[in-house]
Amino acid sequence: MSTAFSLAPLFRHSVGFDRFNDLFESALRNESGSTYPPYNVEKHGDDQYRIVIAVAGFQEEDLDLQVERGVLAVSGGKREKTDDAVTYLHHGIAQRAFKLSFRLADHIEVKGAALQNGLLNIDLVRVVPEEAKAKRIPINGQRAVLEN
Repeated sequence: MSTAFSLAPLFRHSVGFDRFNDLFESALRNESGSTYPPYNVEKHGDDQYRIVIAVAGFQEEDLDLQVERGVLAVSGGKREKTDDAVTYLHHGIAQRAFKLSFRLADHIEVKGAALQNGLLNIDLVRVVPEEAKAKRIPINGQRAVLEN
């Protein structure tokens, strides 16, 4: 039995976070069914992220993306059967309903989404307002002289 502790689950449901407490909390929730459909969370530079979800068999109208209170929710539903003349001998492409949730860090915004080759790409960007950015304060090497 291994005693190693993997931190990988901490980073699956959060994008742009550097706060350990929030990541630890989401890992402890252990949401069931969160492994379907498979997805990647990618970092493309300091302020750009992408979530790639494998949604083979779904079309754009079958998918729904919503952002509410800093949580990106991606859901997909089975569409109505359109062709009754088709009989499946083997039905291996899953089209079951799903819902994935990703907690977004402060100032992370959804830039766009595209469905291409069975992959749903959701582009995210960190937009930090000027007043929230860190400011470097220069240190003067000379003492200020007080005038009387």
